[in-house]
Amino acid sequence: MLREIVFDIETQNTFMDVGQGRHQDLKVSMVCLYDTLEDKYYSFKEDELNNLWPILEKCDRLIGYNSKYFDVPVLNNYYAGDLSKLPHLDILEEIKKTLGFRLKLDDVAKATLGTQKSGNGLQAVEWYKQGEIEKIREYCLQDVKVTRDIYEFGKKNKQLFYTELASGALRPFPINFEVPVTQADTKSSINLTLPF
Repeated sequence: MLREIVFDIETQNTFMDVGQGRHQDLKVSMVCLYDTLEDKYYSFKEDELNNLWPILEKCDRLIGYNSKYFDVPVLNNYYAGDLSKLPHLDILEEIKKTLGFRLKLDDVAKATLGTQKSGNGLQAVEWYKQGEIEKIREYCLQDVKVTRDIYEFGKKNKQLFYTELASGALRPFPINFEVPVTQADTKSSINLTLPF
């Protein structure tokens, strides 16, 4: 069985604070993940990230939502190697390839699963400023659960749904979350990205 890690991060600050596209200036408040091999959820605060790296280094694939262009660049601020070299499925990237436009995680969750997120990333930044770490953890874990459920639905049904803005109609669209054959054949699941 492949060890896939569904993950999400929350930050202490935003691009409004540091400038658009300045991932190097964003700080992590929380990373949450679901490990398919262990069927368990985990959470890590900024000062616990050293416990996260061994899990990521041993995974067969990272799975996230807008994770290639947000979560991974922010996490790379803390990691000695290069997380962008790990096998990765960014669900938003796959949606954009199919539809030609981006959808919010919340919108895909509502249309596909009939569920929604419990908040937004800006709320999590405010919670951090107020020292409400448990609220951040709960929110981040719930995002991971929603992402995992969308991934599982898409993998099983080969499609997801969105609601068309103009008509309000529910529209299915095809999606492919299969592991590339070359990746599936790989026996080693230790990702060596450290600069030795």
